[in-house]
Amino acid sequence: MSSPSLSRYLAFRRTQPARPPLERLAVQARGLTFAVYRTPPVDNALPLLCINGGLLFDHRLLWPALAPLAQHRPLIFYDQRGRGASSTPPGVHASRIEYDAGDVPALREALDIPQWDVLGHSWGGGIAMLSTALDIARDPHAVRRLVLVNAVGVSGEWLPPLHDAALARLAGNARAPLAAIDPATLHVPDVAQHADYAQAYFPAWFADQAFARSVSPPRGDSVTGAHVAARLRREGYDWRDRLRDLVVPTLVVHGAADVLPLSEAARTTEFLTHARLVPIDGAGHNPFWEAPDAFFAAVQAFLSEGTPAS
Repeated sequence: MSSPSLSRYLAFRRTQPARPPLERLAVQARGLTFAVYRTPPVDNALPLLCINGGLLFDHRLLWPALAPLAQHRPLIFYDQRGRGASSTPPGVHASRIEYDAGDVPALREALDIPQWDVLGHSWGGGIAMLSTALDIARDPHAVRRLVLVNAVGVSGEWLPPLHDAALARLAGNARAPLAAIDPATLHVPDVAQHADYAQAYFPAWFADQAFARSVSPPRGDSVTGAHVAARLRREGYDWRDRLRDLVVPTLVVHGAADVLPLSEAARTTEFLTHARLVPIDGAGHNPFWEAPDAFFAAVQAFLSEGTPAS
């Protein structure tokens, strides 16, 4: 079966220049060594920090997917604590997403960057919101603009229904592995169980199931991430008090066909003081794949607002 979204993606890629190289740095912050990756500098352009989601995964969830943005600004990626090539924190059993959020302002300072824009995808959108609130509380100019891509909500009511939403989308061989896993087992930080679940869930993130079948699901392996994920599932979360004073101009861009519903993105947009919502038609959780032309146009236009023309 042909995939309209895959055809759209391949057509978009043919219009793009070669991907720039990534320079890898080892950056010391908060007693840990973080693997940080950056594209070449661009004159008169603020860097854009890109925070991946997934909780068990490293920066490769967003690289090279976001490479088209590097034409206009330097991109910075990093492996979160205990993921990829970044060091594992002591007391890993106490890990929580708020610690991930606290790392971001410390990385900005360690990199000697006075101001940047921030983009977060999925759970990375939660880290982006929390970290931006922390950073601007200390320095109101630290973050110029915030982009939330199919981000988690400001509180956790969306999470319990997500399993059934995925089962409703999937069929046959794609549905069986997910149906065999009880999401209640994810309340404990068994990294293999969390990794199995993420792989089984992966095709449900796509609006176009033919496209999903063309992509090999990654496998997460972070014990730190498993502890963070288990805590969020077990305890839930509510960040509204932390985010109430988040006044950074924010773009909430969301695949309209995501199993994480567009209504959650609308709720986030309504809650944040200076946010606008841009739905991406025909896309699921990864609009940079399923609708790259619309996605990159929206993000680039937003980030270019208020900056001198090059």
